[in-house]
Amino acid sequence: MEGRGMEKKLSSAAKSFSPSPIQQLSLLAQRCNAINLAEGFPDFPAPLHIKNAAVSAINSDFNQYRHVQGICEQLAKIVKQMHGLDVDPLSDIAICCGQTEAFAAAVFAVIDKGDEVVIFDPSYETYEASIIIAGGVPVYVALDPPHWTLDPDKFIKSITTRTKAVVLNSPHNPTGKVFSKNELEIIAGVCCTKDCLAITDEVYERIIFDSEKHISLASLPGMQERTIITSSLSKTFSVTGWRVGWAIAPPFIAAAIRNIHVKITDSAPAPFQEAALTALSSPLEYFESLRKEYEFKRDYVVQLLGGIGFQILFKPKGSFFLFAKLPENCLLSDIEYVEELIKQAGVVAVPGCGFFHANFSGENSSEAVNSYHKKYIRFAFCKSNDTLAAAARKLGKPVDDSGCLKIN
Repeated sequence: MEGRGMEKKLSSAAKSFSPSPIQQLSLLAQRCNAINLAEGFPDFPAPLHIKNAAVSAINSDFNQYRHVQGICEQLAKIVKQMHGLDVDPLSDIAICCGQTEAFAAAVFAVIDKGDEVVIFDPSYETYEASIIIAGGVPVYVALDPPHWTLDPDKFIKSITTRTKAVVLNSPHNPTGKVFSKNELEIIAGVCCTKDCLAITDEVYERIIFDSEKHISLASLPGMQERTIITSSLSKTFSVTGWRVGWAIAPPFIAAAIRNIHVKITDSAPAPFQEAALTALSSPLEYFESLRKEYEFKRDYVVQLLGGIGFQILFKPKGSFFLFAKLPENCLLSDIEYVEELIKQAGVVAVPGCGFFHANFSGENSSEAVNSYHKKYIRFAFCKSNDTLAAAARKLGKPVDDSGCLKIN
């Protein structure tokens, strides 16, 4: 048979990766015509003024490679306003194809084979992949449920002479946690004392609830010179398919990220870079309206899932995800529960086990997995009110004697 044995030609990194469960479930949702509360993309229109800017850019022939970093001056202004950081738009910013590429290019720029990179767990799946491709070694530090707090002792014990960087995602996917100033100070203190870099994912920085405040790790004393900030347009402006993101870093690191970006993808989409100028110049009222709308959706989904038996032990403080624990007496695993949701209710979410990792520093991983790694499901509430209402009609059923969702 043609292609037989070709799997032997794959790299060890390629063999270590399996398809994303989030994307697989989204495809299953499409085939089953299920309501997709799995994948973190809005199903409502992007803001009209931003779409018009993209159309205008295309009609104005912004359609070729674009290496002039037109967004950078506006980004520098925003970072100064939000975090008090002085950033040189000519030397400190790299425009990439979304935050995912910005993060990967940042990792490739600073991580060598054998370097250890600390990640707080649960965590988004792409961090590990980039580190492994670079030859680095992910080291996971468990955040403690139910509020996903950082244990300073666990964190400090994870640092070795091989630690090169710490990854921080705040607001956090999948839990919705916003790291406190005290937690950030602990992370910053370790990075400065142990001479570690920090790579942050701040894509949800504008989606904050309950009067919480997003603090960039780079704004803490001693951290700007050792932090790479990554972010994008995707979440704040509901344009996950435009693929415009950026990395903000010390000049020598930013230059390396730009060089790697050019070797991998050459340039981010030109018309969307132009439209990004309009997006980033949006009035403060836009961001406040966005925050309020997502806070409403969060409260709606919290009430909905709590009403059918899910344990809402932590109400998200940011992002647009709810990490809900299975009903107390439920005998199903997270994967089994999600399968039943799809089959019986026509709703798809993400099993939480995909965000957890076993190789915790100094922990009994089997006990950790058995205790809570298979007990959480992530629901995305970045959906239209009509979609959420349709999900409520499907999910608004009583629970059976086992505590699991009963669907007639």
